[in-house]
Amino acid sequence: MKTLCFSPLLALLLGCHLYFCGSAFASYSNSGSLQAMCRMHPNTRTASGMPCVYGQIIFKQSGSKEKLNVTFRLHGLPVDSKQPRAMHIHEYGDLSKGCNSTGGHYNPLRINHPGDFGNFVLKNGKICQSRHFNATLFGKLPIIGRSVVIHEGNDDLGRGGNAESLLNGNAGRRLTCCVIGLGNPRN
Repeated sequence: MKTLCFSPLLALLLGCHLYFCGSAFASYSNSGSLQAMCRMHPNTRTASGMPCVYGQIIFKQSGSKEKLNVTFRLHGLPVDSKQPRAMHIHEYGDLSKGCNSTGGHYNPLRINHPGDFGNFVLKNGKICQSRHFNATLFGKLPIIGRSVVIHEGNDDLGRGGNAESLLNGNAGRRLTCCVIGLGNPRN
């Protein structure tokens, strides 16, 4: 069984940030599944007049070979907007400079257009839905300790005809973000 390698002082100093040793990053629940969560907060470095997005994202994976189920419950986006919003996993769980310090898209396999959750269509200023993804909470490339960022615009899905399109989908400024932390298996 894998065990948690955790520095309590570091976690206290850095909020949701955890220190992980190699691929041994979490203990399993009785069912062998893992759960993580991310509590969304507006970017502290965003321009005035931008939406203040709040909510949470819940990640559940029943085993290392299973798909990751992600449930989004977000609000605070413009109620009258039909503008799809891009959402991505970013490489760092560092919010010291708001969402601007989360680095680029998480891309451990060095592929074009990485870390992508795709575009979300708003319904009354909210994003409330569940999807399955290929990301993982297990193994050597977990998303635990990384961040999720919601962007100002939609993701062109790598079809924008420029280098930035392949890296970030030309999705625009970072509106809101959160750090993915290990969830309590009893909840």
